[in-house]
Amino acid sequence: MGPCRVATVIQADESQEPRTAQPTPRGGHADRVRHPAALLRLVSGLCWIALVLLLAGYARSAALGLDTDVSRGTELLPWPPVKLAAALCGAALLLVPLGYAVDRLLHADGRRVADGVLAAVLAYGLSLALDLLAGDLTTLTHPLPGGGRTDPVYGHLAPVVAFMTAIGTAGMRRWRTALAVALTLSGLSGLITGYATPLSLLLSLLLGWTTAHATRYAVGEPVGTPTEGQIGAALAACGVRTDAVLAVGPTRYLVTQHGGRPDLDVHLLDRHVQASGLLGHLWLALRLRTAPRPLGLRPLRAGLEHQTLLGHAAAAAGTRTRAPVAAVELSPDAALVAYRRIDARPFAELFAEGAADPDSAPTDGNAPTDAELRDALEQLALLQRRRIAHRSLSPQTVLLDAEGRVHLVGLARGEIAASDLLLRLDVAGMLAVLAVHAGPERAVRAAIEVLGRGPVGAALPLLQPIALARDTRAALARHKELAGELRAEVQRQMPQATAEPVRLERLRPRTLLTGIAGIAVGYALLQFLFSSEVNPVLLVADADPLWLAGAALWAAASYPVATFAFSGFVPEKLSFRSTLAAQVAGSFVKVVAPGGVGGLALNTRYLQCAGIPTAQAMSSIGVSQLFGLVLHMLQLAVFSALVGVDSGGAGAESSSLPSGWVLWLAGAATAVVAVSIAAVPSLRRRAQTLLRPLRAEVLPRLLDLAQQPGRLASGVAGQLLVSMCFVVCLYCCTRAVGQHPGFNAVAVSFLAGNAAGNVVPTPGGIGGVESLTAGMLTTTAGMGSGTAIAAVMLYRLLTFIIPVLPGWAAFSWLKRRRAI
Repeated sequence: MGPCRVATVIQADESQEPRTAQPTPRGGHADRVRHPAALLRLVSGLCWIALVLLLAGYARSAALGLDTDVSRGTELLPWPPVKLAAALCGAALLLVPLGYAVDRLLHADGRRVADGVLAAVLAYGLSLALDLLAGDLTTLTHPLPGGGRTDPVYGHLAPVVAFMTAIGTAGMRRWRTALAVALTLSGLSGLITGYATPLSLLLSLLLGWTTAHATRYAVGEPVGTPTEGQIGAALAACGVRTDAVLAVGPTRYLVTQHGGRPDLDVHLLDRHVQASGLLGHLWLALRLRTAPRPLGLRPLRAGLEHQTLLGHAAAAAGTRTRAPVAAVELSPDAALVAYRRIDARPFAELFAEGAADPDSAPTDGNAPTDAELRDALEQLALLQRRRIAHRSLSPQTVLLDAEGRVHLVGLARGEIAASDLLLRLDVAGMLAVLAVHAGPERAVRAAIEVLGRGPVGAALPLLQPIALARDTRAALARHKELAGELRAEVQRQMPQATAEPVRLERLRPRTLLTGIAGIAVGYALLQFLFSSEVNPVLLVADADPLWLAGAALWAAASYPVATFAFSGFVPEKLSFRSTLAAQVAGSFVKVVAPGGVGGLALNTRYLQCAGIPTAQAMSSIGVSQLFGLVLHMLQLAVFSALVGVDSGGAGAESSSLPSGWVLWLAGAATAVVAVSIAAVPSLRRRAQTLLRPLRAEVLPRLLDLAQQPGRLASGVAGQLLVSMCFVVCLYCCTRAVGQHPGFNAVAVSFLAGNAAGNVVPTPGGIGGVESLTAGMLTTTAGMGSGTAIAAVMLYRLLTFIIPVLPGWAAFSWLKRRRAI
């Protein structure tokens, strides 16, 4: 028995030579592989289980109606006596997995049987647990004649489904038919006898299926590696007489034929090959419109047929490639393709990357010759004439033999009858490969000579990293300027070519973040609507309409005022419309970021897209935040001192907020901290390190603003007025719910709550703002707890919840204009 195989394998569509030394399988040893497809099915099963539980919990009328309809239908079936039918169905449900287990044991597949037993035990345990958790869902159960109710999960089916699915029934048509018949009869028996409901049957099937895939992913799927003798026997059955079979890699074998015939290069297709890199390919397929379908999502036989068909089609087109000699399906989990061996090596091994001088002929062997470049492009042209797309052109799949002839291999991901876009992508891929080893000028010149100006010019918009094969992207990444030089060279030799890149991405990371933000917005809305103590609909309906309109007006006025405040700290001229949209978009962004982090990032990005360098943009934001902090503290101090002199407000008499001695205590504490930092060398050095960015970036920006006192004054005034807009909005909300607090007390409550919003690490300060602001209104303004919460909730509805949709619209508008 040889060493175990490893999960990292060479793909069957890669170059002919193995890249790295790998453990070689011997003696048919079985290994395990965690197939990502099992993980995807596990997640899908959990989602379906959650959907069934939601249907049972919230769509009671529909679920009960379905149960009633099924019960009436089963009463019309011409069944034999109920007890006899139930016994026969139970026996069939037991005999099918038992017989299948015996069959697998006779075929020496005991490890899969053990996995099936584990999955069945887990499914049964989860069924019992779910019975306890979902026992209150009456839509999943029936009342029993002797009292009590049936189980929410029809537990007889889940272990059987888990057992059979964990073992696998691919290619076992008879056993799959027997399982389907047994499950159908058992389910009908449960419905007729009243021990199951439609939803409990569905939940049982989903639970068994999901548990099986969870087990398969957790412990891995056993995969048997064929021996050299088995491979030789399989080839002999196809008429290939072998003298020796030598393993040269985890999935590659070198076969010497009898009678001096050419050697064969045999590639093994199994679960390892399908699982390798599947998650990365899935992500690429999600992002890229032209991404090939991942091999792991194809049935093994479909992949075998596709790979063989591509090899025959390429050979028929006259392209020098590996011609398939035989294709054999060894088992439902393994197959092999035998190719005629090519004595050639990939460009990646023969030539140095970027070693060629574009101004001289490569006579030192570090780069391909002009004839070899033309030959590579001629091989591609042969594929293009037959509309065959390679889709994996890279330095590993372009080979050169000893006679200077180029071979194209790795066609497993290709396509027949390919679209124009895929053919243009191949031209772009070949240009990139040749530019890596021969330089952009020689690569473009050879491409124009062989392919013509039309195909080369059409490939220019597709010279994007995302459109290239992984190995090609890696090679270009090692030479950061090469991609830009290649595009520039195509434009230099073909000035009429369109240079605007074609959008190949169907999903950009920014779009994904927007989707996540939308989910967070929905969650925040649900939390606000269902977790608050006050119903927002009734709150708005019962509010005083005049004061409510005033609150909405001041909330809306805060955005143009914030625009003036933001523009005042940027010396450069900004578009008022775009800047206003950026401030409105902040209402959408802040729901996915703690405190003001989202708004800061959005404003920084806006300034960058407006043409302001990153350092200056961040400095302007820093100056704005510095002034905002100072002004906020000054306002809090002033209004705290004025709380006691409120006139005509209910909070004037009941205010319990200390005023003078708190300010003196805060000043004394600040003085002690400053003296300590100045006296202790370590603290002084730490403070200097923290203040270095302020001294190096913010202060110079502040000096630039000092040259424009009018702009700086508008920024400072805007900062003050933004706070006042929100204070007045909160004050109008308190009056809308029928309270008469003092204005100064409301101002202190807002300033304290807003400070909490920038400290609490929740989106938009959810939780911290509401609790602290309501508590401050109760303490400083003498409002009752219920009315304080109502006023704060109304304020948050106007300033946090309602602006989300306009913020999303502004965010989308800025994205379309590429302003963020």
